[in-house]
Amino acid sequence: MLCFFVLLISNHSHMKTFLSVLLLGYSLCAQDGASRVASEALKPSTLESNLRMLTDQIGGRVPGTPAMEKAVQWGVAGFKAAGADSVTVEQFTISNSWAEGNTRMSVTAPESFEVRAVSAAWAPTLEAKRHLPMVDVGEGKPEEFAKAGDISGALLVVHSSEMHKWEDLFAEYENAPGTIERAVKGGAIAIAFQSTRPHDLLYRHTNALAGEIDRVPMVLIAREDAARIFRLLASGEKLYADLEIPNRIGGRFESANVVAELKGSERPDEYVVLGAHLDSWELGTGALDNGCNAALVIDALRAIKASGLKPKRSILFSGEEEGMIGSRDYVTTHRAEMDKIAAVLVVDSGSGRITGFATGGRKDVQAAAARLMGPVKQVDSQVRLTTGAESGTDHLDFFFEGVPTLVADQEEANYLINYHAE
Repeated sequence: MLCFFVLLISNHSHMKTFLSVLLLGYSLCAQDGASRVASEALKPSTLESNLRMLTDQIGGRVPGTPAMEKAVQWGVAGFKAAGADSVTVEQFTISNSWAEGNTRMSVTAPESFEVRAVSAAWAPTLEAKRHLPMVDVGEGKPEEFAKAGDISGALLVVHSSEMHKWEDLFAEYENAPGTIERAVKGGAIAIAFQSTRPHDLLYRHTNALAGEIDRVPMVLIAREDAARIFRLLASGEKLYADLEIPNRIGGRFESANVVAELKGSERPDEYVVLGAHLDSWELGTGALDNGCNAALVIDALRAIKASGLKPKRSILFSGEEEGMIGSRDYVTTHRAEMDKIAAVLVVDSGSGRITGFATGGRKDVQAAAARLMGPVKQVDSQVRLTTGAESGTDHLDFFFEGVPTLVADQEEANYLINYHAE
């Protein structure tokens, strides 16, 4: 429902990441006993076997699929085994079901070659189209569309920068809506975005945050294939393509949040919320985004429970579906309880070492947050608080309700080229 918790403990920095999150989460509920919780966290556990079950046996987990139903059952069983005081499954509705069919694209004239392509998430179906004229619209900026001229009935190809830093990730999401708007206005048939990942790597890019179907068919094409197309178009050749995007789109369906609770000893009606989304796109097995963190949330509960300490406030550990839809539904359903939530803790950027926590621009929580950092600094003295405001994670709807949020700042590690990917 809320956030990604990272545990890929293959080196010292990853262990620091785990302990930083766990100790901060616990210290939000009780200022004592941090060493006991840390000691339990370092003991052998079922975390790795839980993760392998989720990723290797269940695999990619798109809401509305049998795999997602199995993942919910996995979460319930894991929380119960970890010692949760209670575990509940909260149903909510998603407006559309979506699944990719056998997307196919090829350049047909005057050259002829296959293009590696996958549909963008939530893109509409496109029945097989033949001999579509291909038009290069650069990076999709207004002046580049103007230079391209008539795009009606065309397949647009859009340049991208190779992803190396966080700014590249956000640019991909920020630039797409304008490109889509101009494509629809100009009457284009479809858009082919160049992959931001090297070595033919494809991934599931999404422009929709609420499960709505996009207005124009879209594919992501292998970076190297796109470069070949751009070179041919730049040489003056007129290229044509065949494209088929047989996505399967259905109506409303029920999905679920999995919520486990450890009751507080002094203020049980106040809450700290820790969580990780359980769903994933299906091109891979969803280990990095977000299986490792879902497994970590379960192990965080285990470590706190096994320490024998009683948190002063209750702690909710959650698994969420379909990006921010699940957290949005949780906030809507529990709006009357928002004033009882002391904090929401979010770690949402893969396996990189945590360098700090952002307080969302709220100066009123700085002093309290600084006190909570004591146990964390015992693990990593370099961790710092910042006042930055983050977006695109599952804390956002809580933030809008005035709930204090802490979002982890992390090193990139291997996240950028791998999330949502094959």
